[in-house]
Amino acid sequence: MDNYPLLNIFWTMLELFLWILWFFLLFKIITDIFRSHDIGGWAKAGWLILVILVPLIGVLIYVIARGKSMGERDVAQAKQSEAAFKSYIREAAADGTPAGEGPPGGRSHVDDLAKLAELKSSGAISDEEYRKAKEKILA
Repeated sequence: MDNYPLLNIFWTMLELFLWILWFFLLFKIITDIFRSHDIGGWAKAGWLILVILVPLIGVLIYVIARGKSMGERDVAQAKQSEAAFKSYIREAAADGTPAGEGPPGGRSHVDDLAKLAELKSSGAISDEEYRKAKEKILA
């Protein structure tokens, strides 16, 4: 340990962190190139060649040229995922399957009501959906 001072450990950790950050950014950009629907195949190939062959300059040019639309695509995908999740929750809550006849393992009415209460408190389902699902469970 005497041959490797504390400052060198700090610089080594900083370099490692920057490498990880660099690869994260590179993979994020490559993913965005394939996810982008507003550019054609040849443009995607051109961006990929630029980013892979001249990585530092290619990544900087991509972030400057398409950074704003990259963020917009991320937000749109997050909204789409959230909408799909909420839709799944609503379908599962309004399924109509009685609690005892559901999946194997036999959930009780109490378990189903507790899950419904959690969904309502988290805002995943509305009061009306909660009321309907509760009536189905208790029926």
